[in-house]
Amino acid sequence: MMKVGIIGAGAMGTGIAQVAAMAGHTVTVQDKQPEALEHASSRLHAILDRLAEKGKISKTESQAIANRCRFVRKMDDFQDAGLVIEAIVENLDVKKAVFKALQEAVPQDCILATNTSSLSVAAIAAACERPERVIGLHFFNPAPLMQLVEIIPAIQTSAFVVQQSRQIIESWGKASVLAKDTPGFIVNRVARPFYGEALRIFEEGIADAATIDWAMTELGGFRMGPFTLMDFIGHDVNYTVTETVFQAFFYDPRYKPSFAQKRLVEAGYLGRKSGRGFYHYNENATPPQPRTNDTLGEQIFSRILVMLINEAADALFWQVASRDDIDRAMTLGVNYPKGLLQWADEWGIAPCVEMLDSLYRMYHEDRYRCSPLLRRMALTGETFY
Repeated sequence: MMKVGIIGAGAMGTGIAQVAAMAGHTVTVQDKQPEALEHASSRLHAILDRLAEKGKISKTESQAIANRCRFVRKMDDFQDAGLVIEAIVENLDVKKAVFKALQEAVPQDCILATNTSSLSVAAIAAACERPERVIGLHFFNPAPLMQLVEIIPAIQTSAFVVQQSRQIIESWGKASVLAKDTPGFIVNRVARPFYGEALRIFEEGIADAATIDWAMTELGGFRMGPFTLMDFIGHDVNYTVTETVFQAFFYDPRYKPSFAQKRLVEAGYLGRKSGRGFYHYNENATPPQPRTNDTLGEQIFSRILVMLINEAADALFWQVASRDDIDRAMTLGVNYPKGLLQWADEWGIAPCVEMLDSLYRMYHEDRYRCSPLLRRMALTGETFY
């Protein structure tokens, strides 16, 4: 069976290593920091022991999976790998340097994959002499639990590498979607309004964080409200993705970051991991109570949802992904209660267009421009399904 290499012994790298090892591969995890390798090894063994205790796998299987994982400091140990997945800091220059070094350490037919969530795969591939073997494989955290993997070919990637990568990912029991190499791919592009429009409503003083979260969970059926989710992800991570997508889209106002979130990052209030974000997480903290007003809640939910629908429709308009892959990505990648394009059909395309036009008339900001696809469909009476 193909040997798999992982660069980066953080939570994501360790999670991907677990997935590959549980699928039967011998896995080599590389990191320059010995303490990171030691922590990753301990964490993996603890997870496997817990799975065995719960009866999800046998003790024999747990030991066999652990034995298939090696933790090393040098890329030279990738000399017989068939696939190497990079899962390190989200910095283009750092990733390019890693790939430039990596290509010298692996066989000529080894697939080189990046787990980037929003950076250009083409730019990363350009660091290699054989860019046709570079591809994006974007896992979601925690990798062992989340079903979705976005597959992102660069313009240099060969069709064979795309096909082989998809077969490997699906053999690991994952659901794959194919995305164009554009900023944020599917999920991190389409999901921006879930955070961005919620922050806008908050900054305007229309509602507080608790009320907006209540509207999205109780009325919208989302598992987490946007402020709870941002606190959970970490504002340093969430804000960086927003800023990256904003810059990559040539400062399109649809993706404009929020000062409210920027100030939290600057203050070190990063969410759960720091004990404070939009909410407080110390032992004595009293959770704020939402204003459970159905009329206000419906207005909040409708405004955020129509912006999400507009983003999904625009992703389809620009051929970022197929209709089915867009809806599949949002339900499996971020646990939305249903696909956004399916939701648009249920609401009605024409009401979505009218709602967006109403927001544009109020604000005269390009962030509220309606997708040409939605406008055309409203005129022709088309539906997504």
